[in-house]
Amino acid sequence: MYLRGHVLDDRVLYESNEGDRRRKNFRAMISRYLSEAIPDVRVQVRLFGYEKEVVTNENGLFEAVFEFEEELPQQGWHKACFKVLDKIVDDQKEIETETEVYLEEANSCYGIISDVDDTILISHATQTLRKLRLILTKNSKTRLPFTGVAAFYDALRRGTKSDASNPIFYVSSSEWNLYDFLENFCEVRNIPKGPFLLQELKTSLWELMSSGGGTHNHKLIKIRHLFDLYDDLSFILIGDSGQKDSELYAQITQEFPDRVKAIYIRDVSKKRKEKKVLKQAEGIKALNVDMLLVSDTAVAAQHAYSKGFINEEELQQVIRETREQKERSESLVGQMVESNAE
Repeated sequence: MYLRGHVLDDRVLYESNEGDRRRKNFRAMISRYLSEAIPDVRVQVRLFGYEKEVVTNENGLFEAVFEFEEELPQQGWHKACFKVLDKIVDDQKEIETETEVYLEEANSCYGIISDVDDTILISHATQTLRKLRLILTKNSKTRLPFTGVAAFYDALRRGTKSDASNPIFYVSSSEWNLYDFLENFCEVRNIPKGPFLLQELKTSLWELMSSGGGTHNHKLIKIRHLFDLYDDLSFILIGDSGQKDSELYAQITQEFPDRVKAIYIRDVSKKRKEKKVLKQAEGIKALNVDMLLVSDTAVAAQHAYSKGFINEEELQQVIRETREQKERSESLVGQMVESNAE
């Protein structure tokens, strides 16, 4: 079991509501990027009755690895507890928290690895000003998912076996600063829970300007880690055409040719990037892996059904949800398509 977290100075985290004004959302997001990481702090990690003591690095990050000689009877999601052992400030009260960690279930048929920005969450990641406006003025209850995402991801999680539970992992170029936001967003929008593997913590307003940027090579490293850790699973990969998902996924397919079941790339970019995705898709055809550039979630679901990843009832649910959400006035998908066509 791999666990990681950060020790940060106290930051103002507001509970989000749909009616929150932009000023409140702005303060909440700014506070996420003004938190100072605290290095050289001992943390006690407790899991399944076992304890480990770890120390934070210069970025306030700690990591704990638990190895077990026998297979654990527990599966799915379980509690892990974290306690700060060192005194950081005067009159310090006990600092302890808990979270949930995922333990692979024996009946998993495959895993799902998904990007976040412009894959499940409308982000305009390639348009800096629009992206920043969304980050700074919206919250986890007012940011919008792409239509049909919740139903499709739930269908993939369920698969076609009645007792199956397929794990979902979110590998994103968003920073750890946004962890609570992303976790709450998925909960509010009924998108299945999964571990988040995010980019290094940022601690300045200037770094906020480049949120989600960089080479994205860290995603390649994290995806390789998942393939190595879950060496008995094949994976479905889901991303978007706005950045480098298709390129990274094509490379992973070449490195693990027998373990990629399909790749779905949401089409959110201009025509010139579509050609690049289609060329990469052609390049991995010889490995019997389909890379689809899809216009909406229902198209991906139809392919998943044809390949036996989901059943017909789940397909129809994705189609219904996609259609219903497109008709809602809150949906920004139509606006996004118009913007990208300009």
